[in-house]
Amino acid sequence: MSDHGTPNRRLAAAAALVLFGPVFAALAGATADATTQRKQNLTQMIAESQSILAGRIERVTDGIDERGLPYTAITIAVSGAAKGQVHDGSRYRFRQFGLQQPHKMPNGKEVLALSPEGFPEWSVGEQVVAFLFEPATRTGFQTTVGLAQGKLRVRDGQVSNEFNNEGLFDGVQIEAGLLNASERTMLASKGPVDAATLLGLISRAVRENWIVTGAMR
Repeated sequence: MSDHGTPNRRLAAAAALVLFGPVFAALAGATADATTQRKQNLTQMIAESQSILAGRIERVTDGIDERGLPYTAITIAVSGAAKGQVHDGSRYRFRQFGLQQPHKMPNGKEVLALSPEGFPEWSVGEQVVAFLFEPATRTGFQTTVGLAQGKLRVRDGQVSNEFNNEGLFDGVQIEAGLLNASERTMLASKGPVDAATLLGLISRAVRENWIVTGAMR
């Protein structure tokens, strides 16, 4: 169960914003705020992603980098990629702002800069679909489009995000002739959806430039 809403995480998020406010503002997707999330639909998430990939979370670590910035490092064993310079069978590694757990510094002080409330959490062994912003220029940190909205977990062939896909298909319009029956059903559904159907639609949308041409809005 997520602890995004616990007092400890909210307190840690507040501390992180005080200590690392300028860094947080420079994160990929700086318009996404840790306390007020902008709802994103599938069209927006595809358009704003640098990479869209599916795979298994292979490793999660955290620490303080050489600049004194707190991070969580995630490694994904990629099983499929719909967008970006990512290849099946590769390892995709990125760093997200914030710690998993408080850390003690050599001087004995404790750093409470956990990933702010609303950021996705990652666990080894999870099967996920991740919509990833490009890395931030100043920090190299990277996170998902829409924060927790852009990390979808795959269970028994079904995929959903932390919000049970709420709003994922709201307002999405795709030229009818481009969709098969399974895709039309998916776009009209609520809750978890078939992972293969979703990834297939995303791959075609990217490959055939549906958003650029206006076929997907």
